[in-house]
Amino acid sequence: MPESSTLAVFMAATLALLLVPGPAVLYIIARGIDQGRGAGLASAAGIAAGSLFHVAAAALGLSAILASSAVAFSLVKYLGAAYLVYLGIRTLLTRPDPTATIDRRPRTLRELFGQGVIVQVLNPKIALFFLAFLPQFVDPARGSITTQTLVLGGLLMAMGLCTDSLYAVISGGAGDWLKRQPAFASAQRYVAGVVFIGLGVTTALTGARSK
Repeated sequence: MPESSTLAVFMAATLALLLVPGPAVLYIIARGIDQGRGAGLASAAGIAAGSLFHVAAAALGLSAILASSAVAFSLVKYLGAAYLVYLGIRTLLTRPDPTATIDRRPRTLRELFGQGVIVQVLNPKIALFFLAFLPQFVDPARGSITTQTLVLGGLLMAMGLCTDSLYAVISGGAGDWLKRQPAFASAQRYVAGVVFIGLGVTTALTGARSK
């Protein structure tokens, strides 16, 4: 199991990332605006369920890497930190597309849940993010890599469900207003970029000092 201090840092980093609206949150907000809070909550639940697939894949993959080589595991951690920095730089440089839309045909809650699962599972960027983010808080000396990854991934998923559900609940008039504000989109981009870069640099430096 991860140390309590590691869990605290992980939760703080996760909360910072989750509070910055990303594509999944904007998707949930759009659904909530079009079909109400129930639709937003169903979409949020589907996104969370789809995240379980990536958590399991990351746990199995990281365990296999460590079993083959401790050096390879360290390399994955540093590559993950570099990827987080890359995400931050790309986020800062990429302007939001105001013309981006989703399929807004009315759907049942079951269909919305299923669509959320599919959207999350089939997103390769999510898989890369999990493989980049979770290893930064995994310590092979603390026991099973699989257990640590599942615990951290499950915590991330649970926190994500809470914040996504909050966005779903308030995605009426407030969500519609926010989506139409250029300042909101710009602020979202800058905050997200700084958080990603800061997280990548911090974890890389922490790993270097621990050596």
